[in-house]
Amino acid sequence: MNARKYRLLAVTLALTSVTVLATPRDDLLAGYAGAAKKADPAFAGFSATRGEAFYRKSFAGGKADTPACSSCHANDPRAAGRTPTGKSVDPVAVSVSPGRYGDPAKVEKWFKRNCNEVLGRECTPQEKGDWLSFMLSQ
Repeated sequence: MNARKYRLLAVTLALTSVTVLATPRDDLLAGYAGAAKKADPAFAGFSATRGEAFYRKSFAGGKADTPACSSCHANDPRAAGRTPTGKSVDPVAVSVSPGRYGDPAKVEKWFKRNCNEVLGRECTPQEKGDWLSFMLSQ
């Protein structure tokens, strides 16, 4: 094999390695970032700090017994939570539940359900990305 073919093979392997390192979480965040940028051209990235504020904030638009994410998911995202009906909810922090956020369809299902219950509407892509950034930092 000549030097040109070796270089081409090396570049191909390097690009393949980068692709393999991307996780479903990375893909989710990239998708949310693209949608957030489309909705707001001034979008400059996600913030775990904003995600934490969103997680703890009480909203008036959703169900009265679930005014905040922490209503069911516990004040500490590393702890198990409990729904108003008493059902246990696994911790949402990745450090405690490393398998969380690995299935994009499941993540979207729960965002849709929980955002409607807490906010009375769907979450924006920026809210989802900020929230997920906070959970990844925990």
